[in-house]
Amino acid sequence: MDEIDRKIVAATQAGLPLVTQPYHKIAEELGLEPDEVIRRIKGMDDTGVIRRIGVVPNHYKLGLNANGMSVWDLDDARAQVLGAKVGALDFVSHCYLRPRSLPVWPYNLFAMVHGENRDEVEEKARIIADLLGPACRTQDILYSTRILKKTGLRIAA
Repeated sequence: MDEIDRKIVAATQAGLPLVTQPYHKIAEELGLEPDEVIRRIKGMDDTGVIRRIGVVPNHYKLGLNANGMSVWDLDDARAQVLGAKVGALDFVSHCYLRPRSLPVWPYNLFAMVHGENRDEVEEKARIIADLLGPACRTQDILYSTRILKKTGLRIAA
């Protein structure tokens, strides 16, 4: 990362400008060409300096007051294939596999589901359960009570 990359990260770390062409706005603020900003961000992504640029919504402000991490105990032999199917569902915001911590924690698949209320989240969890079928031994939903973190890479300008 050189000085220009650091300036781009510093200019974007609080979020992209809410304009039609955010990279053009950043380029203007930094005295760069938009193509250079885009090329450098892609380069930082390609080399792993940054992992992604994505929307970080506040689900509560969007009216999604029931936010549940559904947790699933799947047959390990099928977990990767089934996890990919769960992650592709349009109502799952993020999905990942994690090791179990037996005997206390039997779950190896995690899928975040949002809804206006708990009934909606539970209906979505039933859809996931139907998709997983007999490969799922047990499941639960852990509901959020507050937002703990909504930040990414932070550096000083």
